Amino acid sequence: MSSSRSSGYQTGFGNEFASEALPGALPEGRNSPQRAAYGLYAEQISGTAFTAPRHANRRSWLYRIRPASMHRPFEALAHPRFHNRFDEAPATPNQLRWDPLPLPTAPTDFVDGLVTVAGNGGAASQTGIGIYLYAANRPMQGRYFYSADGELLIVPERGRLRIATELGVVEVEPQQIAVIPRGIRFRVDLPDGEARGYVAENFGAALRLPDLGPIGSNGLANPRDFETPHAAYEDVEGDFELIAKFQGNLWRAAIGHSPLDVVAWHGNHAPYRYDLRRFNTIGSISYDHPDPSIFTVLTSPSDTAGTANLDFVIFPPRWLCAEDTFRPPWFHRNVASEFMGLVHGAYDAKAGGFVPGGSSLHNCMSGHGPDATSFEKASAADTSRPDHIVDTMAFMFETRAVIHPTRQALESPQLQRDYYACWQGLAKHFDPSRR
Repeated sequence: MSSSRSSGYQTGFGNEFASEALPGALPEGRNSPQRAAYGLYAEQISGTAFTAPRHANRRSWLYRIRPASMHRPFEALAHPRFHNRFDEAPATPNQLRWDPLPLPTAPTDFVDGLVTVAGNGGAASQTGIGIYLYAANRPMQGRYFYSADGELLIVPERGRLRIATELGVVEVEPQQIAVIPRGIRFRVDLPDGEARGYVAENFGAALRLPDLGPIGSNGLANPRDFETPHAAYEDVEGDFELIAKFQGNLWRAAIGHSPLDVVAWHGNHAPYRYDLRRFNTIGSISYDHPDPSIFTVLTSPSDTAGTANLDFVIFPPRWLCAEDTFRPPWFHRNVASEFMGLVHGAYDAKAGGFVPGGSSLHNCMSGHGPDATSFEKASAADTSRPDHIVDTMAFMFETRAVIHPTRQALESPQLQRDYYACWQGLAKHFDPSRR
């Protein structure tokens, strides 16, 4: 097997990147020369329509050993737990919460370890999201995967992932994320032997940085902190399997070589990673707890301005210093729907029951907020002193559309059927004779 001599990452979000594993592999002055260097094939992958506005256009030119069309015909591949059947059960207004997905005991790679929890929309409508969990204990051996349905936002909770893609290698650990664009082929290795985490598949417009509005030109996730890999190719032949996700179903095709054989590339339809610990948190320094939108890392806009197909929001370590203020997230009902996960530590609005690897779902207009213990603690806190929230990393997938849990999620032994009880201990403090 041959591999690239280049390593490391290029920084910046949405830039036009260029990378070559062999000197001179990138053509000069043209994208598709009559004869590419080293006997390579020129191929373009387009993540948006050819005529999409320049600022929103996503595409990359690849210079590869064999074109992506070289594989045997696809055949349907059964995967009972990983699907896009979001109409199996009625969506419920109940608050839902799950314990972490157990780590597998049988050999299970990243694709086999994917489980669909919930979602909305789909690939056919090019709107909505799929929400999955993964738990794996072996690398993908002789298997490669891509989704034609949407880009994949991967949020590790336990164990590192080494994601070898067509355009280079992306390595992520818990408290980092990886985004694999629609159509990009990849393989997942497990440096720590096992791994667990969350995945959002975005069927809509590609994720981008949110506008900052009155915040100004700096803050939240900084573009320079996003890292895209250098070219790194595999030149190896054998009996391999290429798995495609297409219109919500899985397909497999025999392929006689590694599809990760891109020697050089340039463009902006490329995988990237981001370290959530670099997020520049913005908050109140006078009074009141700001809206959670202030913690948005990435957004997939919808056709309605200010209303997202998907927002990826985090709750990292931060200082709380607002005076005479209920500092944790307040009791809340939202027109959007919220799926939440915990990567590290504890979440400041829940005293128990929500642990790393766990998740919760609060759908449109379902009331939620701090549990009874957290409320009493926050109500009695001395707000003349700042509070440093440390050792935590929670996140939220928020979407304008109702999130439909799957039947397997509603019937899962991990579903906490007494979740509602965390609010039942909230005491009645009302006294009309006392202000």
